[in-house]
Amino acid sequence: KSNIGHTQAAAGVAGVIKMVMAMRHGLLPETLHVDEPSPHVDWSAGEVRLLTESVPWRAEGRPRRAGVSSFGVSGTNAHVILEEPPAAEPKPVAEGEAPVPLGVDLLPWVVSGRDAAGLLAQAAQLAGFVRAQRAAGAVDGLWPAGVAAGLAGRAGLEQRAVVTGQDIEALLSGLDAVGAGEPAEGVTTGTATPGSGVVFVFPGQGGQWAGMGRELLDSWPVFADRMAVCERALDPFVDWSLREVLTGSDEKWLGRVDVVQPVLWAVMVSLAEVWRAAGVEPDAVVGHSQGEIAAAVVAGRLSVEDGARVVALRSRALLRLSGQGAMASVALDAVEVEGVLPGSVTVAAVNAPGQVVVSGPPDEIAELCVRLDERGVRARRIEVDYASHHAQVEAIEEELRAGLEGLSSRGSEVTMWSTVTGELVGDEELDASYWYRNLR
Repeated sequence: KSNIGHTQAAAGVAGVIKMVMAMRHGLLPETLHVDEPSPHVDWSAGEVRLLTESVPWRAEGRPRRAGVSSFGVSGTNAHVILEEPPAAEPKPVAEGEAPVPLGVDLLPWVVSGRDAAGLLAQAAQLAGFVRAQRAAGAVDGLWPAGVAAGLAGRAGLEQRAVVTGQDIEALLSGLDAVGAGEPAEGVTTGTATPGSGVVFVFPGQGGQWAGMGRELLDSWPVFADRMAVCERALDPFVDWSLREVLTGSDEKWLGRVDVVQPVLWAVMVSLAEVWRAAGVEPDAVVGHSQGEIAAAVVAGRLSVEDGARVVALRSRALLRLSGQGAMASVALDAVEVEGVLPGSVTVAAVNAPGQVVVSGPPDEIAELCVRLDERGVRARRIEVDYASHHAQVEAIEEELRAGLEGLSSRGSEVTMWSTVTGELVGDEELDASYWYRNLR
């Protein structure tokens, strides 16, 4: 009851399930919400004690057994004794047999403990469990991903270790190293910072290449499945195939903003699904420029269909500005760069301290880059022929607002920070007006 609450008619079977799982994992879970034992019980009279923390339940030469009692207020009194089954015959392993593949390139297993000793014990216990499951023939290509998701769902204690590997042998080797308190390849250890969480950060345009995402399509079913969902959502708005763009080697689409941005959006949304499949859930999201569209979908603020609509119509509208503008990345603070901007060039985005993006007419951007180069300041042209986040965008305001009319967002447990306002995104804030401001 302390673990899952009062389940009434299901209380008895819940107790049975709990003890079966305890036998399976070799771990007796702690009794939650117990500040101190009741003074009305003589705890010194026998071997009964409350579990104020989880403890290993080892098989010591005999089957593990447990009693489960169910006492009903109406007088029902039931008691069941459970005994673990005999161990399965070990699956013979042929000499030189290859390690069990994971079905993915790399997988993280996360273990934690209240202190260093607890972390070592958890790693050793998990290694023992994995070896037992492998000996019983229970380990296949998908099994490790299930372990990863289960471990990520556990309470994250102060002392932590992440073990990564490409097969079971590599993961076991890492667990053994953690259990021994030794450093090893593929092992990262550290102390968690109180109050910290996981933030998914979504970039803007600029890092795409031909064949991007192809290997993920082949190796991660969840990536491929989510990509298929994104493709169906984009179909009403585009005249090209998302999958063909990703799997092809033709670079001509790299110059089309109305292809690049929807593809990047789909890759980001699908990549987030890969992290979630590995048990990594975001506490918050933030996106830069068009990355905000993917962030909104992953946070649950926009549906996939609405996200596809925003990115497709946004990028299509930008085609009208093609050839009229340029952008550059400059290694200066916003205040410093403001003093050297020629003509109508403006600061488009502040990426970080000492790193801004500027937008404007092509000749003026070229002039600025030459001037900064002469001063020894790094300035790099971005491979686009339009000026995002510039006054030129005002020419497509009416088109964008009309295309996104009626769009609305919804609330979510995942926090979203706006890079338009610098504040938390409200439940119904992501309307047509917001996405115009995101581009302007």
